Amino acid sequence: MMAVCMSMAKHMVSTLHPAATVEQVYRDHARFVWATLHRMGVAESDLADGVHEVFLVVHRRFASYDGESQITSWLYGICRRKAAAYRRRAFRRREKLGDSEAVPSSVTTRTPEDDAARADARRELAVLLDALPTNKRVVFVMFELEDLSCEDISQRLSIPLGTVYSRLHSARRDFEKRVSRLHKSRTRGGAR
Repeated sequence: MMAVCMSMAKHMVSTLHPAATVEQVYRDHARFVWATLHRMGVAESDLADGVHEVFLVVHRRFASYDGESQITSWLYGICRRKAAAYRRRAFRRREKLGDSEAVPSSVTTRTPEDDAARADARRELAVLLDALPTNKRVVFVMFELEDLSCEDISQRLSIPLGTVYSRLHSARRDFEKRVSRLHKSRTRGGAR
């Protein structure tokens, strides 16, 4: 009975003041959406637009959110669909060195060759990560690059811990195969 009352109250509040509720979701979860889209392969230069698109969907569909799952699970689903659409697009802007990667020239001891090698490594990593299915990529990035524990990943994505372990294992195996192929092609005089 209490759950029914809470559900009715929530529906009434969201009907009366949907903008205030969506604003609260934005304030509480914009960083989560940003990080999730980034993990799913949305380029840094397109993240602001991606977050905007996700919250447009949230605004349009907020009345359909039933509250049975965590709000982050619902947002994750929206992010996943937006990132998949982004990755399917035939054209994606390729931009040069961005402000976030700029290094003050007076502080650096790296050579231009070092910078070129780092840029190449970043591009290769992006290609390797793009080849992973989104669900595996997200877990792999969160664990390997963001140093989150499997328990944290499970909680943030609202998926069982066993699923995290399975996706991580599979992603590592796929990633290592692709790295191995890349090294073999280089030693045979292939790419680069």
